[in-house]
Amino acid sequence: MSLLKTIDANPSTAPRESKPLPERLIGGDPSFKTWAQDETRGQMIHTGVWEATPGETRSIKGETFEFCHILSGVVQITPDGGEPVVYRAGDSFVMKPGFTGVWKTIETVRKIYVTVR
Repeated sequence: MSLLKTIDANPSTAPRESKPLPERLIGGDPSFKTWAQDETRGQMIHTGVWEATPGETRSIKGETFEFCHILSGVVQITPDGGEPVVYRAGDSFVMKPGFTGVWKTIETVRKIYVTVR
């Protein structure tokens, strides 16, 4: 097993496709694609590429820490009780455990993610 992993931003494998949970859907009809590319530490750390079509959902991180790097598209994230922040291609951000807010995909977004549970 190599301790170096390259994340393929444009994977050719079939993604896992999903929709938001009904209780988290706010608006639109977003769909998600996930290309999981690595997991380690007893499945505590996950890395891959995620894509979402336009729509608005509740984001609830619970105990999960997530680092995101936007490859393409535009999202607006509004923390509960906070101001909206817009992220575009090239931007990176972290959602810490306990984060709750609204994730609004304005233009289909693709990101590299690293989650730690």
